[in-house]
Parts: sequence; C-alpha cells; structure tokens
Amino acid sequence: MGTKSSGAGLQYLAAHEARRMLDTGEVSSVDLTRAVLQQIERLEPILHSYVTVTFDKAVLQAEQADRRLREGPQPAGPLTGVPVMVKDNISTAGVRTTAGSQMLKDYVPPYDASAVIRLRQQGAVIVGKGNMDEFAMGSSTETSWFGPTRNPWNRSRVAGGSSGGS
Repeated sequence: MGTKSSGAGLQYLAAHEARRMLDTGEVSSVDLTRAVLQQIERLEPILHSYVTVTFDKAVLQAEQADRRLREGPQPAGPLTGVPVMVKDNISTAGVRTTAGSQMLKDYVPPYDASAVIRLRQQGAVIVGKGNMDEFAMGSSTETSWFGPTRNPWNRSRVAGGSSGGS
C-alpha cells in the first residue's frame, strides 16, 4: 500500500477523497498522515492552528489503520486511516487538553470523551488538538492563551469562531 510516497497534495484531500484513495490502495494512511504532519510543521509557526501535535502517536495510529485496511473486515469504517484534528476542549486520553487556557496548559486527561471514543472506533488518526478561544468563550480564536489562530487565506485576519484552529 502507498503508491504516493511523495505526499504531493495529500494534505489537501477532503475526507471522502482520502477514504477512496485508502480503499483503493492509492495511498497509505502513513503517507497521508505524514503529508498532513509535514504541512503542520510548515504552517504551524505562522497559523497557530494547533495547541498540541501528536506526531509519534499519529504515525502509530496510521500504521494500525494500514494494518486494519489490509487485514481487517472490509469495507473499512468511513474514517479508518483519515487524519483528524480534535478541538482542544474535548478530552483525549494521554494527549494534552488545555481548552486554550493557561490554567490547563499541562493537563493530560486519563480518559477519552465520547466523541473521541467514536473517532477511535472508526479508526481515525488523531494528529493533534486544535487551537480555540479559552474555554470556547469567544468568536475569533484570539483569546487562546496559546495565541490567536491566523486565517490561512489572509494572515492579517483571524480564522474566526471559537474553533478557529480547525
């Protein structure tokens, strides 16, 4: 699996496009995840979309998804092997979850929220936690203790919404 090892353009795929390419073997989850992680490394210093990026965990989850796609029951779930971001106020076991607040800057929850349980059951690859207004109290992602998220199309503007990281 994984004929597109260069990753050219993979970070721009919509979820349904990634699903099709994963199902046909045109790309592996590892290739797709690495393309997304490389894009995050390139743009994160400018955009501030993420509070936490789970580089090693994401690649491990992608490897597991590739095994599931090769060996598991077919068809795979709709998110198997697809990289996703989780908003930083949604509890994710073993991953720093801050709700955009200095008060929680080092908090690592011991459990997953129901939404994350469902994402994991579907085989989604969690690449990180999305920046947000502190405790989702705002509408521009400017009040995050980790700094404002910038609009990727016009960096002089904010991304908008309390979930601006995503």
